[in-house]
Amino acid sequence: MIFEFTTAPGFDFITLFSKQINAPIRDNVLEIPKALGEGYVRKIGFGDDFKLTIHRYRLKEDLIVKRNPAAIANDVRTIFFYNDREDLEVKYHNEANIPGSQKNDSSILLSSNDLRTEIRFPAGSNIQYVVVGITANRLRSVLSIEKPNGTLKTITAENTSFLFFESLDAEMQLLLKNIVSVDMNNSLNNFYVQIKVQELMYLLFSKLSLREHITFKNINSNDAEKLLVIRNEILNDLSTPPVLSELAIIASMSETKLKQLFKQTFGDTIYNYFQKVRMEEAAFLLKQAKHSVSAVGYELGFSNLSHFSRLFAKQYGITPKKFSYTS
Repeated sequence: MIFEFTTAPGFDFITLFSKQINAPIRDNVLEIPKALGEGYVRKIGFGDDFKLTIHRYRLKEDLIVKRNPAAIANDVRTIFFYNDREDLEVKYHNEANIPGSQKNDSSILLSSNDLRTEIRFPAGSNIQYVVVGITANRLRSVLSIEKPNGTLKTITAENTSFLFFESLDAEMQLLLKNIVSVDMNNSLNNFYVQIKVQELMYLLFSKLSLREHITFKNINSNDAEKLLVIRNEILNDLSTPPVLSELAIIASMSETKLKQLFKQTFGDTIYNYFQKVRMEEAAFLLKQAKHSVSAVGYELGFSNLSHFSRLFAKQYGITPKKFSYTS
């Protein structure tokens, strides 16, 4: 199933989606017809300038959500929180899927509405995510930061085009679970959800506020697509460090531009991003897949296991051997 839309003033995801699947909306809830799967989409408003859509369902076929660039620039910021443990694929155009356990670590997408995006949900997966739509003015009011860094200035400024990714840590995952599971029959739960959403946003913007201050460069849909291609290239083989010159050719960018846009979007250099995801994959293989330290090290391209242990301990504060024994 493909759901395609263009955001504009007054845009309402649930209304358009209900028309596509021919299902009614009752009390701001759209129940998924049994012929398509099970679950629901819920809309919650905290005013005209701050809205939330909760998605919780399992579908019988793949769902592809395509957002076209807004025809007219607007100041709505979209924050997409999803759990990468549900096998969610985020990609642009027809890039190959990324297999593996911890490779889809970009679990929060924050963008202006003038960028083209595509999000794919595999059939049979438990889809649980929330989308926050908030105006730049309301966001500035919510954050109330006197001296924001360059990233926060960009997000809250008028007439900027941006795409930022962040990881969804364990605390955020718990909040997300609480939000999608809330019983809205309680009259106070709208207030409860607003608190939890703001808590989720607090954790996100706390991370973004720690990003290094760099000169911001406006991004367009083509740049965004190329960056996702580069990210996929990095994640496709965690046993081999990326080569900047080769990635620049793939992206059709200069090395300088690629380095700048990648760090701006993902919050780290290409090599540091690679090493971080590499160690996250190692942690998964050690703990969840129960692989040995040597097997994980060699699988991830380390000929020197002492070097692997040092890098792992630098990120997690514990050696891979001790980590594998922890509960």
